Amino acid sequence: MNLKKLSLRTRIFLAMILLVLMASVLISAVAIYQYKEQSHDYHKARLERKEQSIQTDLKQFLNGRYNTWEIKTENLAYIFKDEIYNIANIHKLQINLYDLDGGLLISSKANLQGDIEEKCIDAEILNAIFNTVEFNSTLEISRHRYVHNLNENGEYFQSSYTFLLDKNSKPLAILNLPYLEKSDFLEMELMEFLKRIGFAFILILLAAIAIAFLLSKFITKSLQNISDKIISTRLEKHNKKIEIGDTSDEISILVNSYNSMIDELEESAVQLARSEREQAWREMAKQVAHEIKNPLTPMRLTVQNFQRKFDPTDPNINEKLDEYSKTLIQQIDTMSSIASAFSNFAKMPAQQNETLNVVEIIKLALDIFNEDYIFFTSDYKEIIAKFDRTQLIRVVTNLVKNGIQAMPENQIPRIAIHVTTKGDNVLLTVADNGSGVSEENKSKVFEPKFTTKTSGMGLGLAMVKNIVETYKGSITFESVKDKGTTFKVMFPKE
Repeated sequence: MNLKKLSLRTRIFLAMILLVLMASVLISAVAIYQYKEQSHDYHKARLERKEQSIQTDLKQFLNGRYNTWEIKTENLAYIFKDEIYNIANIHKLQINLYDLDGGLLISSKANLQGDIEEKCIDAEILNAIFNTVEFNSTLEISRHRYVHNLNENGEYFQSSYTFLLDKNSKPLAILNLPYLEKSDFLEMELMEFLKRIGFAFILILLAAIAIAFLLSKFITKSLQNISDKIISTRLEKHNKKIEIGDTSDEISILVNSYNSMIDELEESAVQLARSEREQAWREMAKQVAHEIKNPLTPMRLTVQNFQRKFDPTDPNINEKLDEYSKTLIQQIDTMSSIASAFSNFAKMPAQQNETLNVVEIIKLALDIFNEDYIFFTSDYKEIIAKFDRTQLIRVVTNLVKNGIQAMPENQIPRIAIHVTTKGDNVLLTVADNGSGVSEENKSKVFEPKFTTKTSGMGLGLAMVKNIVETYKGSITFESVKDKGTTFKVMFPKE
């Protein structure tokens, strides 16, 4: 069943029913878990209490006046020959005594002597007895104690092993108490609790079904009317407002918001598109005019200075003329580069989809730079992709120029260009150790006409982003102030 295709009414109804069912299952699970934990803790504490009582009775008899045997391990079978049955009967628990090597000395179970498996303690259990030390909070002493848990035929057994000590606290034997966890009473209590909570959940479920049906019907009735109006809303036509009767505050707010939006939409839809286009070109025109004025001023001053100081008889007239000419040519080149930048940005790059070796084209693009701190690496000798050669060179040169211009004067410059593949994409990385981009400028890096330099139109990175996105690629960057910037360009091979 695809929930996305269900109506909101159905989903609200199902959600409320599911919530009640989940609550019932969760509470039942918690109750069962709590019962098991309580049962386990009860039997664990009961076994410890019986173990302490039996230890006390055994020691009292061992050190009492009725014992005429010397207290040592090999005599324990004779010492407790009759008394072990009395103690076991009092505590309703089987008692086994083993020597320190794990051999059975005496047991309160009459037929245990013939049971080969229980005549000796398993080696793993014996090692655990000697290596396991626990602190008894009641007696406030540390002692060797190990409890072996066993599950047979659905019944749970605990078998505890402790040392029986003499007066000098030296081990005489290993006391073993097999204990069957009987939880009939607790299980009955649990079943009674689950029955009662089951009846309660059935009543809650029936009430939830009725409430969910009425609530979902009430909510979706108003929403359906609003949905129909929103679906029919069009920018190019006159849209009718929603008229609805008494309803909840939330629905009323939604209706009023929609009606207000319709009023504003019809008024501003056409103006918005026109004003955005006009504003974009107006700002661009201001920037172009500003950049063109910058070289015009030194050109004017140069011409005026030449007119004022021109002397045909001056022996250095040719040198001065060359100097003036170079100044004018330099400023004319600046104006030409401004015009080219604006032209290149305004012109969308066409998708030529040439099949080329990206590694060779990047090397070709880097040949125009004479700086010795530009390093190029590639994971492959050949990476074939479909991309316009001219546009790829433009991407590389703009990113490298951006890195060069970001270098402070007191910094040993380094620009690293790396190209590799990532799945079906080409990944180009250009990293510099320049001044980086401040936090307030990171969101403006790819905006047209944004620049932090004193010259240039700030179209380089905007142009790169335009080219890359035309080829269904992406460009991102990471920058740390005064440590450098890394640009990552990714575009598909095909």
